[in-house]
Amino acid sequence: MNYKQNEKILQVTEKTLVVGVDIAKEVHFARAFNFRRIELDIVFSFRNTLDGFDSFKRWVDRIMRDNGLDKLIIGFEPTGHYWRNFGEYCRNKDFKYVMVNPFHVKRSKELDDNSQKKNDRKDPKTIANLVIDGRYFETYVATGIYAELRNVVTVYEHVSGCKSVVDNKITQWLDNYFPEFTTVFGNWEGKAAMITLNSFPLPSMIAELGETKVLETWKKEIKQGVGKKRAHLLFVTSLNSVGCTEGLKMAAKELEYLLSEHEMYLKQLEEIKSEMEKLLTQVPGAKEVLEIKGMGIVSAASIIAEIGDISRFEDARQIQKYAGLSLIENSSGKHKGQTTISKRGRKRLRSVLFRVILPMVAKNQEFKQLHLYYTTRKDNPLKKKQSLILLSCKLIRIIFAIMKKKVPYDGSKLIKDIKRPAMAA
Repeated sequence: MNYKQNEKILQVTEKTLVVGVDIAKEVHFARAFNFRRIELDIVFSFRNTLDGFDSFKRWVDRIMRDNGLDKLIIGFEPTGHYWRNFGEYCRNKDFKYVMVNPFHVKRSKELDDNSQKKNDRKDPKTIANLVIDGRYFETYVATGIYAELRNVVTVYEHVSGCKSVVDNKITQWLDNYFPEFTTVFGNWEGKAAMITLNSFPLPSMIAELGETKVLETWKKEIKQGVGKKRAHLLFVTSLNSVGCTEGLKMAAKELEYLLSEHEMYLKQLEEIKSEMEKLLTQVPGAKEVLEIKGMGIVSAASIIAEIGDISRFEDARQIQKYAGLSLIENSSGKHKGQTTISKRGRKRLRSVLFRVILPMVAKNQEFKQLHLYYTTRKDNPLKKKQSLILLSCKLIRIIFAIMKKKVPYDGSKLIKDIKRPAMAA
């Protein structure tokens, strides 16, 4: 997937121009160096527009022509989303561009002037030096179906987050104005509960309406599930409510707006999920991944979107490292520290894997047995969280085998893996 450092260093030859670019929102700064770290021109600034990018290209072309260079490597930091426009321009022009770790830039910038100062003119030189040293990585930019899938997952997470905010506000509203509501309805998102909140949300409204009218309103839309007992309980509860009694007119209006938002987000999530399902049918191997018990549409889409085109990986361990799940040990001399995960990688992929493995341990019999084995085995039993991380890595290997090697999912193989050591113990 990525070159080893020696191979990266060998990419910079005497015919190579290395350009370090400090990316910003509106104006970028660039500095150009040869393989001996000799600066070939003054600091160049250009705007985040097509004209600005074209002026950068003309600047680079002139330097390469004047110095007899025929190879170009552009390096920059992945500063938020600001690099994407420039990165796409470079890709369209077939410019090789790489990225350096912002943490490395921060730590190495004092080597030149023994000063911790940071500015747009200093950083490009630090970035270029890191590229010459081979301390860079080649970023993956999702294209085609994988770009669509990544975008649809991002939108789903955003809308889901907005819905959670609104749902929390509705819960807060109930705590303020009708705290006993959840003693009548276990879930305020249920059908009868939603009719109540939309028609007569305040205790005073229910008390004034009476239990007969409440029941009649329910029966217009619900034929079974709620009856006189529930209506009576709601009526009695409303009479004895300790909810706030001031500002009720605007409070009712507030809930109306919140419920409207709640319905809107529910509808949007259904539409997005439907789009996810369509996109997954176009990804080779996605159908087989969905056959894993406990793996839903959103889970599969999220994992595949974060991994991208799996053909760029040679081994499942590369995906494990990509997710920041590589094991590291902090030891020195006689001291042997604890083994932890690196957390250097795609945070979202790591988060998605952990969220997916939790219900899978509950619903998938093979993963459930594995989790039980890892946490209760005689030799080196794991803590529950350690076991979940280990199972996340195993899920990566399963998905890799299904999508890259075209091997169908076989849960019995997982069981075989744990029976042999269990019997030996």
